[in-house]
Amino acid sequence: MNDTQTPTIGLFITCMVDLMRPSVGFAALRLLDRAGAKVVVPEKQTCCGQPAFNSGDVKNAQIIAKQVIEAFEGFDHVVAPSGSCTGMISKHYPDLFKEEPEWQARAEKLSARTFELTAYLADHLKLDKSLATFDHTVTYHDSCASRRELGVVDQPRKLLSAVDGLVLKELADTETCCGFGGLFSVKFPDVSQAITKTKTDLVIDTKADVLVGADLGCLVNQAGQLKKSGSKVRIFHIAEVLAGMATGPGIEGEGQ
Repeated sequence: MNDTQTPTIGLFITCMVDLMRPSVGFAALRLLDRAGAKVVVPEKQTCCGQPAFNSGDVKNAQIIAKQVIEAFEGFDHVVAPSGSCTGMISKHYPDLFKEEPEWQARAEKLSARTFELTAYLADHLKLDKSLATFDHTVTYHDSCASRRELGVVDQPRKLLSAVDGLVLKELADTETCCGFGGLFSVKFPDVSQAITKTKTDLVIDTKADVLVGADLGCLVNQAGQLKKSGSKVRIFHIAEVLAGMATGPGIEGEGQ
């Protein structure tokens, strides 16, 4: 922690947020700032390297990881609005450098300081007051990375419960994958689409008018299937709802 006891946070934006939904990054920044944190967005940050890592391209994953480590050293904490990217940095970076002790030590230090956004807001900044008003019935999607890899389950729900007017209606099967899985949806499109349809059918069954989640990949994936089905369910990242920025048509996916 720095001398003032106010954490200096390096905000990891993620590729999908940067390219597809920048408002999620601005919402995360607003939330952290409101909670009293000093936030910096390092200009030299890049992809976390997960696509290369998942495809077995260890060499390029290491190159990307080294750049991320260098960009975020010096911050008290690193926060990302994505369980998937957080999991890559906090769980897999140290394993990438088993043959490079110096880099492994640096990766381990970064790993210990990296947190998913909702977990950081709820557990570290103790954010429990009303943050926004959102007069809608909402259902929440747990990404596999957040729920299984990071154990982030209660925190997003606690934060949503502080939003005035919001009614949370749980999915019938909260642990079911949405079918995205990063490269899985590319390698096995038919299987992915079948899983996605099962998931979005459950979303529609809740009769909620808004779907919320903390991983943009999952949300874009489900948006495509919901569009195909003709559903009117709008989709937002949880940061947008919590920050009072969930307006307009929401996240849009291409029909599949």
